[in-house]
Amino acid sequence: MKRLLLLALLLASLPLAARELPYPARADAHADVRHALDRAKRNHLPVLVFFGANWCEDCRSLARSLAQPANAALMAESFNVVKVNVGNFNRNLDIDHQYGDPIGKGIPAAVLLSPDGKTLYATRAGELSNARRMSASGVHDFFEQARARAEHTP
Repeated sequence: MKRLLLLALLLASLPLAARELPYPARADAHADVRHALDRAKRNHLPVLVFFGANWCEDCRSLARSLAQPANAALMAESFNVVKVNVGNFNRNLDIDHQYGDPIGKGIPAAVLLSPDGKTLYATRAGELSNARRMSASGVHDFFEQARARAEHTP
């Protein structure tokens, strides 16, 4: 009976654990970026590509902050969001290089793309690499500025 209870608790915790990992381990990041750019052409919203890894506390902190209601609303209303898992800096590095190596100064990192795929902004100076120290409102302000930047780019 004790084993069954432990097994039930373990199985019940699996969906929770999966939700806490923001960067899909088995995702096809190349396809995800292509799909986001296709959506961007239809909905005319910029693409926001997040680079990170599930082992990274700052990446998980940023994901938690982005899940807060005001930040989640901003993301949904303003961007086509894609998450690219860089593993131990050994996965999807060609995507990172394609956008000017935003992970060079740490993760999480982000790139803002116009609907036609042009880079509007990239966090090449490690702007998000201390995300665990950023407040939810600080994260909101950062991405509100990114949204404004995208709106004012021809």
